[in-house]
Amino acid sequence: MIFNKHSNLEGKHALLGASRWQWINDDEDGLVKRMRSMYAPDIGTILHAVAAKRIKHRFRLSKADKKSVLLELIDSGIPRVVINALDFDAMYENLMAYVNDAITFKMIPEQLLYYSDYCFGTADAISFSEKEHFLRIHDYKSGTLPVHMEQLMVYEALFCHEYHFKPYEIQSELRIYKGNEVLYHKPTPDQIAPIMDQMVTQTKFLKSVND
Repeated sequence: MIFNKHSNLEGKHALLGASRWQWINDDEDGLVKRMRSMYAPDIGTILHAVAAKRIKHRFRLSKADKKSVLLELIDSGIPRVVINALDFDAMYENLMAYVNDAITFKMIPEQLLYYSDYCFGTADAISFSEKEHFLRIHDYKSGTLPVHMEQLMVYEALFCHEYHFKPYEIQSELRIYKGNEVLYHKPTPDQIAPIMDQMVTQTKFLKSVND
């Protein structure tokens, strides 16, 4: 038998696919929830792109811009049933706060921080005052998964490595914007130094087993 070819679908995963077989037990509400979960990474990517462009060009978000951001989601192929299932008002309020705060603090969006080929990451928004030795890192979350401040502490450790600072030589504030709240953390040097040490130790190990 000669099977049909579907080259346009290669590498893609269907919502009602075999590898995600749990949908066979879904009712309509469950199916919408599954769709929302499936599109969550795309929604995050789109909103991060909107934020990065606004921060880069110093264009603040206002309540009047909400429809244009909503249009970005629709125009990018996010189904309306998924958008209707979002708490978009709360999501937009937090996006607006994230963008406008980053502009206020003159932050740089989407900055890659590097220690080694095994250890690097991109901060959503970052700034550093050389005069005050004050580091600021903000992260925007559009999803529903639990957040962990350790992610931002890793960014701080990467910054210290790349720009040759000891943790006790700087002060910092880390923020996570999620849902309708902003989480704040001011890490101590004792929290950052062990992460930096782990970067050194684990990079050396990975190099030893891959060389």
